[in-house]
Amino acid sequence: MEAIGLESCPMKYVCAFCGGNDGGRPEYGHAARAFGAALALRGLGLVFGGSNKGLMGAVALGALNAGGRVIGVLPRGLTATETPFPELADLRLVDSMAERKA
Repeated sequence: MEAIGLESCPMKYVCAFCGGNDGGRPEYGHAARAFGAALALRGLGLVFGGSNKGLMGAVALGALNAGGRVIGVLPRGLTATETPFPELADLRLVDSMAERKA
């Protein structure tokens, strides 16, 4: 089976669903930041939960630090407990978790 290169891939964004906590081990945060950076370096944008907390925030931080395009999707009800990245150029506030996942 031959690998498909990104030049032939129509995908422009990857959606990351991961925890708003750190996962309990520092290696998880390192891997999450590296994953975000790898997306950006390959020209792929990131869609994520919008918060700067935990592994979700680590993926976004990695992508942002590597110059990537990042879209946050955060339910309005969580804005009191989950702080969105101030650096996000595209933060979409939605009404529910179901809308966030959609």
